[in-house]
Amino acid sequence: MVRIRVLVVDDHRIFAESLAAALAAEPDVDVSAAGSGPAALRCLERAAAEGRRFDVLLVDADLGGNLPGMRPAVPVQESNEDGLVDGISLVAGVRTGQPGVRMVVLAEKDDPRRAALGLQAGASGWVAKDCSLSRLLTVIRGVLRDETHLPPALLTGVLRELTAARKHRTESERLVESLTPREREVLRCMVAGLGRKAVAERLFLSPHTVRTHMQNVLGKLGVHSTLAAVALARRAGVGPVDLTGDVVERGGQLA
Repeated sequence: MVRIRVLVVDDHRIFAESLAAALAAEPDVDVSAAGSGPAALRCLERAAAEGRRFDVLLVDADLGGNLPGMRPAVPVQESNEDGLVDGISLVAGVRTGQPGVRMVVLAEKDDPRRAALGLQAGASGWVAKDCSLSRLLTVIRGVLRDETHLPPALLTGVLRELTAARKHRTESERLVESLTPREREVLRCMVAGLGRKAVAERLFLSPHTVRTHMQNVLGKLGVHSTLAAVALARRAGVGPVDLTGDVVERGGQLA
């Protein structure tokens, strides 16, 4: 019998342990539990090193705590442009590090906007925490067949959100393309969270020149704050500058 390896990630210990115990009663399921994002990453890394990767991750949508070294994958728009949905950030990080793992988001309530964010981040399913065990097992087995599972009541709302997100991304990409190479480099530094002085040191420019570049970036993107510029950049797929590598080439040519 081929056994399905499942990792439950939820910071509510009683729920995580209860769900793990229920799943473990199935003859074709091996299950473990992690109480945080960092703990889940350690479990995944250890399992991969031992040659027994997990097949499915069940992730709490409201998972608490920050994930060290993990950049926000999906910015929360509207009132908090630089906010994160932590469980969804974990989904995005795992998709990048271990793309073979299928992920299902467990949620307290149906929310088409957050479900759309979960799918964009790499989840294959969105399931209510109070769903039946048989329903959850159907989803687990389904995502391993590359199926996508959503509650029927969410389908229309999720499609609307995904369509709107695609429209916003296209517009964001067009605005980013209007930037000069140097301005795009400055924007990547902004996405990485660098302040004006740090950007100046990294790009071998004066703070005054960096200030001018930042003002030009905001103007061309049509936004009024660094947070708004960063949110737009993420929608356009602009990642942060690599802070671990060498600094970029000296100014002049790209300035």
